Amino acid sequence: MYKAILIASFLIFTDVPAQVIAPVRIHYQGGGDWYGNKTTWKNILAEARKRLGMPTAPRETSAKIEDPEFSQSPIAYLAGHGNVVFDDQEAAILRRYLTRGGFLFADDDYGMDRSFRRAMKKVFPELDFTPLPFSHPIYHAVYDFNNGLPKVHEHAGGPPQGLGLIYEGRLVCFYSFNTDISDGCEDAQIHKDPESVRGQALKMALNILVYALTN
Repeated sequence: MYKAILIASFLIFTDVPAQVIAPVRIHYQGGGDWYGNKTTWKNILAEARKRLGMPTAPRETSAKIEDPEFSQSPIAYLAGHGNVVFDDQEAAILRRYLTRGGFLFADDDYGMDRSFRRAMKKVFPELDFTPLPFSHPIYHAVYDFNNGLPKVHEHAGGPPQGLGLIYEGRLVCFYSFNTDISDGCEDAQIHKDPESVRGQALKMALNILVYALTN
């Protein structure tokens, strides 16, 4: 609760409230289901309003990377099960967005890993995804996750992985793999996850949102 009060105070005394907070969902090419997880952000943003007093929109927006409105949000979101493709123009725009203060949260719904890594290599050919230590601030922005990401769905089995792309000392992309935070944040009846699992997923999503807005 103390951290939540600090975050709320931060938002009051910065420029964040100047606009309603709404992540932008990336409408990517390649045939993957970029449009899935339809209730994920509705629930995350509602919890951000209720718990942290953040000025959030009812849900996220969506845009193709080359659309003018894409760069208007401080946080972008990408998820899915299938193929992810960026053309040269999209890769250049996404790189500019991320190196100028934007943040990308990517969540593997199970099946996009290979294509997503390939697409991001086009954006940052000089960078590789690296596991983030459990001491990283993203795991402690509001709630403490001392063992890293919570496990939501089994997928390939084994522990979840929180991976990052770090550009000039700044985390520009957080990639949650082998867990499915997005599914955990959906309406309860969709995946029928236990409330304890949904609660952990929503808390981790709030950590990611707050980290993206304050770093």
